[in-house]
Amino acid sequence: MKNNGEDAPVLVAHTGPLNGQRWALMRPTLVGRDLACEIVIADRQVSRQHARLSPSPRGIVIEDLGSKNGTHYNGQPLTTPIILQDGDVIQIALAQQFVFLCSDATLPLEVDDLEQHSLAGFTEPGGRLRLEKRSRRVWIGSEEVQPPLSVSQFTLLEMLYDNPGRVVSREALSIAVWGDSEALDISMQALDALVRRLRERLNSLDPNHNYIVTVRGHGLRLDNL
Repeated sequence: MKNNGEDAPVLVAHTGPLNGQRWALMRPTLVGRDLACEIVIADRQVSRQHARLSPSPRGIVIEDLGSKNGTHYNGQPLTTPIILQDGDVIQIALAQQFVFLCSDATLPLEVDDLEQHSLAGFTEPGGRLRLEKRSRRVWIGSEEVQPPLSVSQFTLLEMLYDNPGRVVSREALSIAVWGDSEALDISMQALDALVRRLRERLNSLDPNHNYIVTVRGHGLRLDNL
């Protein structure tokens, strides 16, 4: 664990070879395959100097350094430097995913900690499924959904999760996932395919429960009881 400041912004390795490690971002930090980088990812998909995170008066700036296989920010290619926000997801090539947190104090509870803490911030009491928004992680019971949900899958689930017991229209779900401008061009078949994939991911851990219920003529709701 490489964290030297409790109040510093933190980069947490989510999935990949560095899973579970974290770094306090108090100075410019290089990410790459080269051993001289502060964060070394030993994978040939990763460029020698792949990306850089730098403190600035406005926050932590991330930039891609012309890497061969790219850096993604919340599922989108990173083409220009941007300022990170709490909970942003960074993907380095297809090798390593990170979550950015504003400080170590905002780190989510580990699964083992849930037995000793209330479930506030995760879900309502009695819920089978727990969702942690900062790190975009999902648990069913005590088991985490792995590999993590895609950005579109998580966004769809989050929309249903934020409306417990209520039916959310297909139009509202499409806008949440694809945005106002693109949702008009997204077919219902695309939304159906996304729902089907999400159901498969959740059912892989709990095959006897249908979490996403279709209410014909109205939309979808989350059954989390």
